[in-house]
Amino acid sequence: MSIYANKPKPFFEIVIHDVGRVPGLTGACAGYEGTKFRNDDLANYLFEWLPDFAMKYSELEEFNSGTAMKMVRQAAKTVYTTDKYGKRGEFGELLLHALLREIFDSEPAISKIYYKSATNETVKGFDAVHIVESDAGLELWLGEVKFYESATKAIYDITKEIVAHTDHDYLKNEFILIGNKLDPRWKNTQPVQDLISGRKSLDEVFTRVCIPALLTYESECIANYNRVSDEFRDELRAEMEKLHSNFVGKPLPDVRIHLFLVPLHNKAELVKILHNKLEGLQR
Repeated sequence: MSIYANKPKPFFEIVIHDVGRVPGLTGACAGYEGTKFRNDDLANYLFEWLPDFAMKYSELEEFNSGTAMKMVRQAAKTVYTTDKYGKRGEFGELLLHALLREIFDSEPAISKIYYKSATNETVKGFDAVHIVESDAGLELWLGEVKFYESATKAIYDITKEIVAHTDHDYLKNEFILIGNKLDPRWKNTQPVQDLISGRKSLDEVFTRVCIPALLTYESECIANYNRVSDEFRDELRAEMEKLHSNFVGKPLPDVRIHLFLVPLHNKAELVKILHNKLEGLQR
């Protein structure tokens, strides 16, 4: 059994999940507890994914009760070690990692953070590189994240980035970098290598690629309620449908895309909680 079979229990309430439309859409909400948005529970859930997110496959094989604390501390230090964290994107990448693993049962092909050359370096390229097994075979999911307050700005910025990152020259260079980082002990290394080796036409590769695009935003609906109800779900679903329509109305490349929407109450407050938890793990 793969080490990736052991996962944290699901956390999010899935408000929308539609893989049939184009682009696909998943809307996930953390919900409320005691009339407050569940920032602390969301942060705790994300950190349950930290080793899975920050370590490569062969490291996770050595993860056990005897090595856990040392390895979690090591994983925490790879995220960043700076107080200038307000606009960093690692927590958004961690959120996308968790959503892909929870909802699509993906496996990470590489840990982008693992290959930083310096702790506080910002690593360029795709924000997630996962594989998903489908009826048609292995699919390569190349993620983009905008961990923002403004949904309008997030949509504008992420659509531009998707266009840039699906340019053929960009993809060919990125595939070389991905291929060099695949863990030889992972069972899917060879199939991924075969897919991105450069021998196949990108036209063929594109039939097995999906771009999961994660947008967070400070939600008017979240701010207007303090508990989950049918009325709340209906209003949040309508808010997400409007954002999906705005996203679809932007220029998008001819590649499969799946949009993830995660509404927040106060992004700065959530980031502060996440930062404090990260600092605690680093000690």
